[in-house]
Amino acid sequence: MGVMNGSAGFALDARLQRDSIAVGELALCRLLLMRNADYPWFVLVPRRADVTELHHLPIAQAVQLLEESRALSAAMAAAFVPRCLNVAKLGNVVEQLHLHHVARVPEDPAWPGPIWGRAAARLHDPRSADAVITRLLGHLTLPLC
Repeated sequence: MGVMNGSAGFALDARLQRDSIAVGELALCRLLLMRNADYPWFVLVPRRADVTELHHLPIAQAVQLLEESRALSAAMAAAFVPRCLNVAKLGNVVEQLHLHHVARVPEDPAWPGPIWGRAAARLHDPRSADAVITRLLGHLTLPLC
């Protein structure tokens, strides 16, 4: 099965749908910007139905996910110049496989603690979301489909 095959039946989890803005589609993943504007925060969601864990992906798709995560991380590092970049696969609340990518700086509201479980102080409006997405896409080396 090729990397692009297997997306039949894929539906984005309702919580991810509610809490994010669609940026576009990579070869394997849907790229999302989280509505929480406290941090540059993007999420990769493999377009595969009923996948909850990394080891559920065939090896070629797991490698593709890692490549998309690497490219997103590099783009975020260039665009937002964080002190550190947090990349996390959780799954406690949203079971659908997804990888969070969060650019962290000492001035952010949760520094140096975790961002998980904190209410957003600010949410993106259309203009701020557009600005963050444009900034990221200026550095992303993988094409959006």
